[in-house]
Amino acid sequence: MSMESKSGRLALIATVALIGFNLRPFLTSIGPLAAGIQDGTGLSLQGMALLTLIPMLLMGAVAFAGPALQGAFGARRSMIGALLVICAGIALRLPASTGWSMVATAAMIGLGVAVVQAVFPGIVKREFPRHVGPMMGLYSATLMGGGALGAVVSPVVAHATGNWAAGLACFALPAGAAVLLAGVFLPGDARTLQTANLTRTLLSRPRTWLLMGCFGLINGGYTSVVAWLAPAYQAHGWGAAASGSLLAILSVSQAATALTLPILARKTPDRRPWLWLTLALQAAGFAGLAFMPTVAPFVLAVILGAGLGGCFALIMIVALDHLPDPAQAGALSALMQGGGFILAAAPAWLVAALHDATGGYAAGWLWHLACVTIVAGLVVRFAPAGYARVMPALAGQGG
Repeated sequence: MSMESKSGRLALIATVALIGFNLRPFLTSIGPLAAGIQDGTGLSLQGMALLTLIPMLLMGAVAFAGPALQGAFGARRSMIGALLVICAGIALRLPASTGWSMVATAAMIGLGVAVVQAVFPGIVKREFPRHVGPMMGLYSATLMGGGALGAVVSPVVAHATGNWAAGLACFALPAGAAVLLAGVFLPGDARTLQTANLTRTLLSRPRTWLLMGCFGLINGGYTSVVAWLAPAYQAHGWGAAASGSLLAILSVSQAATALTLPILARKTPDRRPWLWLTLALQAAGFAGLAFMPTVAPFVLAVILGAGLGGCFALIMIVALDHLPDPAQAGALSALMQGGGFILAAAPAWLVAALHDATGGYAAGWLWHLACVTIVAGLVVRFAPAGYARVMPALAGQGG
């Protein structure tokens, strides 16, 4: 490999990392500033939940269109356009002064993130066919790391400027940098997918729906934690900065396991033991939040973050493992995220509703403990020896 190709490959890896970094700060920056946002916009608790629910719904709905977007515009142009939308939506949070304007920016950013998440895994499998696990781990880790920085930086900027909107809008800067790197280093597109037949065929297979269900139940826990972990501890008397630090620690733990577990699991095609490990960590974390939230909260954040981050990265790899063709595997990943994120949109609102009904967050954490138990049972079916039988390759519909 030439030095020029090595430098180009390193630049592409940096682009993957920066794109992943920009996909979560718009969510994690909300929780630490929840009190200021409510005071400034008049949003109720369930109105605040819309700032998470609507982007998640869009991530789901638009992901179904991922294969069609690649067919119509190409993966590269779809990615660059989506990153521009993310950057603009975050910047528009600076002048936002009403609840509906905040909800509108959440929808705009969620739309851009949805396209990126639908298109990007296929690009990764195509460009790094021998290193899918580590690269998806890097993508997932930087995604979680961006979430950590969002939780830490937003209250700091808000305090320094005296403006909660500035704490949200400052993340337009790294989003702009991602647009630039994507424009320079993302490779050109492969040949066009036969998108209509591919999507229809994948949706006719029960395994696609099983992946959707598992992905949705896993990420429902993430959306609830992002939305309500900081407010839950603020209800125990914590300040914005302290509760934001708790969320940041959780996100750092997510990033660490999202990066390391795919590397540890790369030597075996059977990801199930590692998935069960991450689900056990989630169960311990949610049980702790429900029954003893004030006992070692930072330890609980590390445990729960490790479970959420590792599980996210591994389930993304499991979806890509099902099909050898990068375009077909990317389309399956997009559809998994489509149904999964629609399913994951509701829990943040459900936790708010349970809080209003019970006066606390314990019932919501117990709901997620039940979801983790369900996924642990479903994971039994992800035996790699059966992938070719349940998800045979589609002739003539590759990338």
